Amino acid sequence: MKKLCPNLEKNDGLETVLEVPIPEEMFSKMGSNAAIRWKNMRNLMKADKLCAQSKAVSSNNDQFIFLLKIVGSALIPFQVQLDHAISLPVMDASIKASTAKYIVQQYLAASGGQAALNSINSMYAVGQLQMATSDIHQSGNHMNSKRTCEDGGFVLWQKNPDLWFLELVVSDCKVSAGSNGIVAWSHSSNNSNASKGPPRPPRRFFQGLDPRSTANLFLNAVCIGEKKIKDEECFILKLETSKDMLKAQSTANTEVVHHTIWGYFSQRSGLLIQFEDTKLVRLKSAKEDDSVFWETSMESMLKDYRYIEGVNIAHSGKTTATIYRYGKNIDYRAKVEETWKIEEIDFNISGLSMDWFLPPADVNKENEECDSRIALADNRAVS
Repeated sequence: MKKLCPNLEKNDGLETVLEVPIPEEMFSKMGSNAAIRWKNMRNLMKADKLCAQSKAVSSNNDQFIFLLKIVGSALIPFQVQLDHAISLPVMDASIKASTAKYIVQQYLAASGGQAALNSINSMYAVGQLQMATSDIHQSGNHMNSKRTCEDGGFVLWQKNPDLWFLELVVSDCKVSAGSNGIVAWSHSSNNSNASKGPPRPPRRFFQGLDPRSTANLFLNAVCIGEKKIKDEECFILKLETSKDMLKAQSTANTEVVHHTIWGYFSQRSGLLIQFEDTKLVRLKSAKEDDSVFWETSMESMLKDYRYIEGVNIAHSGKTTATIYRYGKNIDYRAKVEETWKIEEIDFNISGLSMDWFLPPADVNKENEECDSRIALADNRAVS
């Protein structure tokens, strides 16, 4: 992967470290010669030059960014507590819940053990990916379909308990997302926005990168059976999002109806083999029958587990997502496939301060305005 950009103004100038390393395949598509490619790369890395004219997305940048954000920077609706040791109480639990806790305990052992996991206070990961998108628009008897395939890369930073920052570059589009422990946010060329509700971890943590987050996530799950995944016998753990969390994520115009998560743990190795989740959101309307629904289902296959500093990390995998919109005589479907590979990962990063996780200025402003509206409404209610 390309990690350094040459100084285009001075031949003897120092090279610039790229914020997001990119695959050779992506770099080769950025121009007809090396000088043009590096110039386009420099423009891409500038915040004001996001999502420039790409041949693959020139006619529909907004749609590509939308799919990129859904798959690349999706959130999981749980506040995973990382600032304390993992506890596995099984007293007063049902058989399904007790079985799930036993499976999580086996997963912890297979991932390196609690001592190794609890010694981690921060993480840095670099990866490359290939993303294929297929759009299917159907209205009445008319259907249109197209498919694109692009290369890209990502960088993920994490610091316990709930600070993280993700940068993702695919084709000529760049998406960033993060959490400062107070608000989770996302940013692209289209807009910046804060995610409603408490800060949540990115889905990529649970794609084999963060075993401790995964163990904490499934502590309250139940075991619902067994299934063979790629010739691997697995236990199935299921987790439903609480009503309070669903309500916290809903807005005046949207309602999160449900968000369900499944984990498939190998009976042989104890490791997480597959991670799935399904989310249904209703766009509210004045008329109940006019509501529009967005349903997103994502399935990640994890493989190539390797030990890094005593922790077993999945180094590659494939995520398949389907997005379905229906209501108001609109039938829209999209499918996104992301094949990813971890190139570099390290733990306990020195000098990782809060400044790494600050949201964009417009997200801060939006959050402050929201807090002001809430305070004003509370004052009116009191008076």
